[in-house]
Amino acid sequence: MAGMSTYDEVHRLIRLLDASDDSLDATALRARSYALLGLTDGAPVVDVGCGTGRAVAELAALGARPVGVDRDPRMIAVARDRQPGADLRVADAAALPLPDGAVLGYRADKVLHDLARPDRALAEARRVLAPGGRIVLVGQDWDAIVVDSGEPALTRAIVQARADGIVSPRAARGYRGLLLDAGFAAPEVEVHTWVRTGEEVLPMLAGLAGPAVAAGVVNRAEAEAWLADQRRRAERDRALVAVPLFVAAASRD
Repeated sequence: MAGMSTYDEVHRLIRLLDASDDSLDATALRARSYALLGLTDGAPVVDVGCGTGRAVAELAALGARPVGVDRDPRMIAVARDRQPGADLRVADAAALPLPDGAVLGYRADKVLHDLARPDRALAEARRVLAPGGRIVLVGQDWDAIVVDSGEPALTRAIVQARADGIVSPRAARGYRGLLLDAGFAAPEVEVHTWVRTGEEVLPMLAGLAGPAVAAGVVNRAEAEAWLADQRRRAERDRALVAVPLFVAAASRD
C-alpha cells in the first residue's frame, strides 16, 4: 500500500499471522508438530522462524526448554514483548547461535520456502541436534493451492504466478528428499489440508491475484473479474480454497 510505513507493514503481517495461528487447523497442526518432536520434560528445543513466539510459549508450557530464533529483529522484538523471559534470538536458519549437539528437538514451521538454499538450513539443523534428536518441518506447497473457480486456466496462471514469487515455493513437497540428503534417518511425511470457505477466502485470493498482476501474468481487468466472481461465490457460500501443508519428521543418527 502506498505510503505504508515499515511499522504498519510489520503489524499488518502480525495481525494476519495471529488470525491464522488462532484457527483450529493451525492449532491442531502445531500440536501435531510438538508430538512428532517426542520431547521429554526439560528437553532443549529450537524453534526456527519463531515469529512472535507462540510456539515457543506452547513448547515451554509442555515442559520443554525452547529457544526461539528468527532472522527478523522486528518479530523478535514483538516476541520478547509477548513472551517475557523466553530465550529469543535474532539469527539466520543457516547460522544458529547454538553449539554442536545443543538441542534434542528442531522445529521449523513455514520457513524453508523463504530460503534460497534450504539444504544449508538442514545441515545446520543436523549440527545443532544431538544424536537421537528429532527434526520436524512444517510448510505449505505454494504451487498446489486449490481454488474452486469457473476459470481453471486463469486460476492456474494466478496460483502459479504467486508461487513464482516465492523463493522456494515447492520446498515442502521436497522435505523428505532434503532430510535424506542432509543425513537424517527414516523421514516420515504427512499431508494436512486446510480448507477455507465463505468470505474468509477473499483476502487470500486477493493475495494471489495481486502478484499475478504485478508480474504481468494477467492484466488488472482479468484479476478484478476473477476476484468479483470469487466474491459472488462467497456471497452464495460457494467459495473454496484448499491449501496442502506438508509435515515431515526424522531423527538424527
